[in-house]
Amino acid sequence: MSLFSCLRTRSAALGLAFALALVGCQKELVPSASLQATTDIPVNTQISPDPAAESTITPYRSRVDQTMNQVIGQAPVALEKGGPESTLGNFVADLSRTQTMAVYGKPIDMGGMTDGGLRNPIDQGPVTVGDVFELMPFENEMLVLTLSGETVKEMFDFAARTKILTVANSTYTIRDNKAEAITIGGQPLDPTKTYTLAISDYLANGGDNMGFLKKALKVEQTGLLARDAILNEIKQLTAQGKPVTAQKDGRVKVIN
Repeated sequence: MSLFSCLRTRSAALGLAFALALVGCQKELVPSASLQATTDIPVNTQISPDPAAESTITPYRSRVDQTMNQVIGQAPVALEKGGPESTLGNFVADLSRTQTMAVYGKPIDMGGMTDGGLRNPIDQGPVTVGDVFELMPFENEMLVLTLSGETVKEMFDFAARTKILTVANSTYTIRDNKAEAITIGGQPLDPTKTYTLAISDYLANGGDNMGFLKKALKVEQTGLLARDAILNEIKQLTAQGKPVTAQKDGRVKVIN
């Protein structure tokens, strides 16, 4: 027998012996511990914080509080959401378009935001960084979608039917839960054209039942977070001496 054959035979034999040894060692697993009776331990302010944990957490908590409590703007009246048109929806949809356009470097036809993406109103008074995090707690990126005219019509019909979507730089009329008299940038919707839309990646991927957006002809990333777009807008308004405000401008009309 050659040296190679001898080694191969011996290796196979050792492998078989090792496998058999493992099988022989197997036995039923029996739990070695058991749960004691349930004990109700109330969690309340009567429980003293652990000094060691507190000393570790305090410096970080102080830095977070300092950042979150920073006042970046003033709202003379509260901005609330609620369809088919709202001050908060208009404010965020409009800035979604303009702030995304600033980093995209080209014109964008529309901006979109749903009520589901706006978790808190902007209350009257000072507006802090923490307020914006409560308004937009998600790490969503703004994308630029290129849509066919047919998909854009589908989007406006969705907005008319659900009353949860605000679209910037557009107007339309709701009749029998369908959209008509749609204009974009002051021009009637042309179903043969393509249009661009600034919207969050969550909605672009079909969130809030907007699956039709997945038919986009082109999807472009911007690197801009939706939350940062809001922060940028408020800071820029403040730098210009302007308040954080928005109006119901009649972009949506309802015919009963």
